[in-house]
Parts: sequence; structure tokens; C-alpha cells
Amino acid sequence: MALLSQWAREKGSGKSDPEIRFNFTCQRITHLFPSELMKIRPFQGLIPRPDLASEVASPPYDVVDRREARELSRGNPKSFLRVVRAEIDLPEETDPYSPAVYERARDNLNGLRETGALARETSPSLYVYEQGIGDHRQKGLVSVCHVDDYRSGRIKKHERTQPRKVEDRTRLNATLDAHPGPVFMMYRDDREIDTLVERIQQDVPLIEFTAPDGVRHSIWKIVRTRPLVKAFARIGISYVADGHHRSASAARLSEERQAANPHHTGREDYNWFLAVNFPASQLKILPYNRLVHDLNGHSREQFLQKLKSLVPLAEQAGPSPERAGQVSMFLENRWYGLQFPDREFSDPARVLDVSRLQETILKPILGIEDPRTSDRIDFIGGVRGPTELEKRVSRGDGPVAFAMHPVSVEQIMDIADAGKIMPTKSTWFEPKLRSGLFIHTI
Repeated sequence: MALLSQWAREKGSGKSDPEIRFNFTCQRITHLFPSELMKIRPFQGLIPRPDLASEVASPPYDVVDRREARELSRGNPKSFLRVVRAEIDLPEETDPYSPAVYERARDNLNGLRETGALARETSPSLYVYEQGIGDHRQKGLVSVCHVDDYRSGRIKKHERTQPRKVEDRTRLNATLDAHPGPVFMMYRDDREIDTLVERIQQDVPLIEFTAPDGVRHSIWKIVRTRPLVKAFARIGISYVADGHHRSASAARLSEERQAANPHHTGREDYNWFLAVNFPASQLKILPYNRLVHDLNGHSREQFLQKLKSLVPLAEQAGPSPERAGQVSMFLENRWYGLQFPDREFSDPARVLDVSRLQETILKPILGIEDPRTSDRIDFIGGVRGPTELEKRVSRGDGPVAFAMHPVSVEQIMDIADAGKIMPTKSTWFEPKLRSGLFIHTI
């Protein structure tokens, strides 16, 4: 009787019969194997009209500031930045966390639907999403994942989240009744999934375009979804690569909706969030570099003297470290090389170069106690390269900058498996997922 009642409620919600049937199938499987399955499912979301996808798709909200978002969307009313960074459509003095911003985001999303730039899919689907730049390719599976897997640790995390950012994305999702941007996730490689994805890519892509940054985006729609759902269930564990605030806000909104729903079953759309899962070996990580605004009262000579007493220092070095354990430092138009001595650490996060830089130099010499809260340090994604550090130091933004060697995917997974946290601003995944290509409505 309970299942029949639930069927009647979902039928009255306007969902298609295929989606309702799939919801019930997933729920039955989950009851049979509650602790062994990594749950994914197809979703009947919004996607852009193929010929408009390049105009709609935008960088994710958290890699551009307001000025950059406004410039990138200039002259393009379809840009999805007008949804995920809706403050760009309001006066400059508008608080980005004000109700007006979330209301504008909702109006802009509705506008994209009303003009046909975004349209509802006719049935629940999965997608293959390939990104390519130069010789690099990464092929992800687009689905929705269940918040229970996030809460239980089957979806593993490696970063702390900032409460205000989680609150911001939760309010946005609640106002939109949607997850407008996917969580970037990864899993340990699986040959069966690779084979299924390769077969799907033999067909012509549904969407294909090259973004202004040179990244090629190709999307294949998957209607016959059961083989991939079954194959992915064997994975058991997935990892948040990029999007910790998006996943945390999805879990928060699910809790809020559950508390407000006396008939909550766990099958509702608000229990699922949008994600793209990539095989870990395909991902490319760039370093997250550091710029410090002052020398903590030291002269250049005093700073160098203290530095030499703590770590070996090469007077000449290249701008990019060749391997882990090395850091390149730019000071007064000159690159120096730092070499951390080999050491054993029980905590896999402490062996990272960003951790050792913090513990050896940033805290004891430059007085930066907590890089998460200090206003004396900036973090510059490696996509901009060491030349950005040279430019920032040369124009007076700070006297010293540090170019890091990138962490590895294996290090991230080892840290997540150990239940540890990566140091702040440790990883920069590139290329980034575009927003606006898939929207999961709740």
C-alpha cells in the first residue's frame, strides 16, 4: 500500500512514467544492498538547445569574480553567469548575498526556459561529457548522486567548506528549485565503464562546441542507462574533486526539504544532486600558487637569511618546480629554488608541498597563521602560470610569490581515504566544467 500511495503522489507531480519507474527501481535496489551501492541515476533535467549551447554555457561561479563575470557575459543575455552570478545584472553596490540576487537568478533561469534556450528533456537520461584541450581528454559520466552517499562517506571529501558559501549556494538552489552546477567528482578507473563510454561515443554528439578558452566540450545523451548504473554501483566510492560547497549545499537543502515534508521517502528529487564522475587517471591537476603581500617586517636580506637557515636555497632556479619537494620562489625579479628535505609523515596531508611551505616558511617567517583567513596572502590558480606571479610581484601586489608543484590524484584520494583534509587551496583541476549544460530541477 505504501508503494501504491507513493506512486500516486509522484504521478500527480507531473513526472514522466519512465522517471517514476526508474525511481522505484533504484529504491528497491537500495533496500536490497544499502551499504554496498554507490547510487547514481538518470535525471530528466534542463539542457540547452544544441545550437545555443556555446552561448549558454559559462565558467563555474567560483572561478570568476564579479568584474570578470560581468565582462565575460557582456552582450550575451543567454550566458548562464546571469544565473549563477546574478549580481552582475544588478547595481555594483548590490550585496551578492541579498535576496534581490537570488530572485534575479530565478528570473533569469525562467527567462532562458521561456525563450527556449533551455528545454526540459523528454525522458530521464545519463550523459557522457568529454572535455579536451590540446592532446588532453577527460570523459565523465553525468548523472545525479544521492545525498545519503555524501553523508555516509561513500562520496569522500578532502576540503573544508566555508559556512557562508554553503549558505549562499543553498539559498540559490532553494530559490531556483534546481541544482544549476554539477559537482566535479572522480573514481578509481574501471575498465567496464570505460568500454561502455567508448561505445556511446561512437555516435554523433548531441552538443559540441569550443569555448573561448580553447576547451572543446562534447556531450552524448544516453537513453539506455541501466548498464552504466549497474556498472557504477560496483565502484562503491567516489571522490569530490572540485565542488565541495556545491555538494554540501545540496545536502543542506535536502535536509531542509526533508524536514518540511511529512511524507518524505528518500526518493524525492531533492535527495539527489548533479554530478560529473571522471576516471581519476584522466584528470589533470595544476598547482595552486601563493602570493604574499609583505615580508612581515623583514628586509629582503633578513628574509633570505632566515629562509636559508631553514631550507636549502638555490640562488637560481626555473619558475616551475620539476618535482614534488621543490618550490620556486620569485623575489625582486629573480627566481630561487627551495628544496624540502625528505621526511616521513603519518598524516598524508602533511607531506604535501603546500603543507610544508606553510609550516616551514609562511607561518614561522612570514607570520601567516591561518591561510584560510589571512588577508596577507592570495592564491593564484596554476592555469595562469608563473608569469602571473611575476606580473603580480612586479606591479607591487606583494614582494614574494611561490610557485608550487601540483599534487597528484593519488595523493588526494589517499588523504580522503584517511579521513584527512587537504590544506586550503591545494588543487586546481583543469579544465573546469562549464555551467548551464545540465540543470537538475528539484
